Amino acid sequence: MSGQPLLVTKRLLLRPFTLADAPAVQRLAGDYEIASRTLEIPYPYPDGAAEDWIATHRPGFEKGMHAIYAVTLAPDGELVGAVGLAEVNRRHGRAELGYWVAKPCWGRGYATEAARAMIEYGFSVLGLHRVYAMHFSRNPASGRVMEKCGMMHEARLRGHARKWDVYEDVDVWGVLHDDWRKQCTEPAIRECRVR
Repeated sequence: MSGQPLLVTKRLLLRPFTLADAPAVQRLAGDYEIASRTLEIPYPYPDGAAEDWIATHRPGFEKGMHAIYAVTLAPDGELVGAVGLAEVNRRHGRAELGYWVAKPCWGRGYATEAARAMIEYGFSVLGLHRVYAMHFSRNPASGRVMEKCGMMHEARLRGHARKWDVYEDVDVWGVLHDDWRKQCTEPAIRECRVR
C-alpha cells in the first residue's frame, strides 16, 4: 500500500490520526459508554494509551495490516470518532470493520456514514472480497449501523468475548464485494486523495 489517503464523504473527512489527536481520543474513547461497548478500549483510559495506539497506525498501514482513520466533521475538523479495517488478510481477501463515535454525536448517522466509506474503501481500494464486523449482542445500535451499511447478520456467538471479566455474546455481520456492488446506489466516498 502507498500513503494512506484522505477519504471525503458527504459530511465527514476521514484522515489518519496524528499524535495531536491523543488528548481527544483519551477523552472521547475513554467515556464509560464508549469503552463498555467495545472489546479493546479500556476504562479508565490510561495516560499515554492513545499515543501508543496512534503510533501503531502508520506501521500497520504500511505493512498492509490495517487502515485506521480519525472520523472528523468536514467543515471544522472536529474529531468525533474512529473507523477502520483491521485484521486485513490478503490471502482470504477479508478485513474486520470497527468503529466508535463519541457519545455526544450518537444518533446523527456519523457511524453509518464512516462505516460505509470504510467498506467501500476495502472493496474499491484494497480489493477485498469480504468485510465483516462484530458487536456485543447487548449493543443492538451497532448492529443497526451494520445493517444500514448493507451487512447481513450471520451469527450470534455465545460467550465469545470477555469484557471486564464478563463473557459476552457477540453478533457477527458480513458483506461480500458482489453483494455490496448490487446494493450500492450511491458512492459513500466522494473523494479519495493522497496527501
